[in-house]
Amino acid sequence: MGMNISKGQKADLTKNNAGLRSVLVGMGWQANSAIDLDTAAFLLGAGGKVAGDADFVFYGNARHASGAVEHIAAPSGGDKQQVRVDLAAVPASIEKIAVTATIYDADARRQNFSQVAGAYVRVLDAASGAELLRYDLGQGLSVETAIVVGELYRYKGEWKFSAVGAGFSGGLEALCKNFGVE
Repeated sequence: MGMNISKGQKADLTKNNAGLRSVLVGMGWQANSAIDLDTAAFLLGAGGKVAGDADFVFYGNARHASGAVEHIAAPSGGDKQQVRVDLAAVPASIEKIAVTATIYDADARRQNFSQVAGAYVRVLDAASGAELLRYDLGQGLSVETAIVVGELYRYKGEWKFSAVGAGFSGGLEALCKNFGVE
């Protein structure tokens, strides 16, 4: 089992794992069946924005054109959804990858993250399946309908993970506007 990190913490991924090439970012949660959660990844350049809509990877655009990032809706291994990232294949123009979760049609259904328990994100070595780190989101969310769970980012040639846990009202639309998706 990897290290546990808390909101706001950052952790090295590749510095102490020299052979690490590909990771799985797995997410899980507990909620009643009426709550439909979706995960997504935004590939962000300078200024924290996507270069275009193709840099938004989700169930409707499951693989980035570079092949570096892929959304996996029904993974094995216990996670509800995963995002696979081939770290070596991420285009040089991408500075970070924001991993998010949203509740589908939350406002119309009067749902929010206060109705979701046990939410977590974990980063695994895709080759070995070993868990490198885990971030349990806890119970700090209430009226939010979308969250930036964490970010994979490059720093001085190494890949790191930041536990963000920032919530948004307005669901997927609010996230898309924040990151520059049309």
